[in-house]
Amino acid sequence: MEYEAVIGLEVHAQVLTNSKMFCGCSADYANATPNTHLCPVCLGLPGSLPVVNQRATELIALTGLALNCRINPTNIISRKQYFYVDLPSNYQRTQYEEPICSAGWVMIEVGGEQRRIGITRAHMEEDTGKLQHAADGSLIDYNRAGVPLMEIVSEPDIRTPEEARLYLQKMRQILVWIAVNSGNLEDGAFRCDANVSVRPRGSTTFGTKVEVKNMNSFRNVERALHAEIERQSKLLAAGGTVVQETRGWDEARGTTVGQRSKEQAHDYRYFPEPDIPPIQLSPEWIETRQAALPVLPDERRQRFVTDYGLSAQDASLLTDERVVADYYEQAVAAAPEQTPKAIANWMTGELFRLLNDTGEPLDAASERVPPTMIAELLNLLKDGTLTGPVAKQVFEETFRTGQPPAVIVATKGLRQISDTSAISELARSAVAVNPKAVAEYKAGKSQAIKFLVGQVMKASKGQANPKLAEQALAEVLAE
Repeated sequence: MEYEAVIGLEVHAQVLTNSKMFCGCSADYANATPNTHLCPVCLGLPGSLPVVNQRATELIALTGLALNCRINPTNIISRKQYFYVDLPSNYQRTQYEEPICSAGWVMIEVGGEQRRIGITRAHMEEDTGKLQHAADGSLIDYNRAGVPLMEIVSEPDIRTPEEARLYLQKMRQILVWIAVNSGNLEDGAFRCDANVSVRPRGSTTFGTKVEVKNMNSFRNVERALHAEIERQSKLLAAGGTVVQETRGWDEARGTTVGQRSKEQAHDYRYFPEPDIPPIQLSPEWIETRQAALPVLPDERRQRFVTDYGLSAQDASLLTDERVVADYYEQAVAAAPEQTPKAIANWMTGELFRLLNDTGEPLDAASERVPPTMIAELLNLLKDGTLTGPVAKQVFEETFRTGQPPAVIVATKGLRQISDTSAISELARSAVAVNPKAVAEYKAGKSQAIKFLVGQVMKASKGQANPKLAEQALAEVLAE
């Protein structure tokens, strides 16, 4: 029997705020001394009174709007009761019956086709402390406890591990794009759990779901889901029964490992937080958040195709991050005499190459190399001041030093050589020292002249006008 997977994902994303969800303690725990960003509220001490972080509420609502959710005018903070050492109050403030966002969706592209993945809900909650394991025990840092967190729960619309990865990549892109989350998987700012079951292909009945945790990269999500789907399929094919449980991904072994039986909602004994009244969001408040929503990557990518004539591939590269899309449009605006395609080619080629080589993000590099410098360089290339090879050299120095291209050209004497007599001398030298290429050209191999052009360019350190070089070579070879 052939089985298909049914997958739902729970994304846990920290919200970029200065303070914690229900108190004034700093939310910047990454480099802090352990257990220093604490107060009675985030420790859950008796008598402490929480106050909802307004900025976190705004950012979670903004996320809901970006995910096409309904923003509920009344939402309630609840207590989720469970005991674990990383939860100092023995309950987590979260949302249950009345979340801030519900009934949304995102689109992902799978094999060239669009797939709509439903969003059940996106709600606010507080993060837990962080365990640090050592050989002789475990330590707990509560600085992270109480940091604003949102949980985004998908509908069980995902059918393959690849779709799960694409969904998570799209989700991360949107959250980083609207500046509500750092997108950092390594430090746990963006993490996910998966609920997966299998059923006979064509069936409409859900199987028994298993929750999979401990997946710290998109690659591991895909690997873990493949492993768990295979495990459940083999178990059912052998006549066994899938047990509802929580399993952890063991990367070293390439398999999932049972951790504990999976709780039901009633096991958590949710009830409304008595110290926080229902949060009321007015239509005007929601409209203000809607007005603050930037143009999202899908819409911007389509506009790059229609307005700038870019290929779908180039448009995708240039809208993968908002900072890149902004930089590109600023460069286009700064160089009206250049085609948008020429600017896209330079960015996806030379600029991206240098960013990859150095590991520097564009938002940092753009302080040295603003979009106007791309425009300036391409204008020097277009008006014949620079050859292509020299333009690349100049841009590398601009990227490294922040000097404008025109200054580098002037100080280093890098203007293109267009003097026909000088180029003719270079052509004669190239012909004299490359008899094999000359013989091939005269034997009818016209491409041999390209090699000779390359020799002229090499001798001129890339400064010779390549068209004039080819003309001069043709004249010399015809003698």
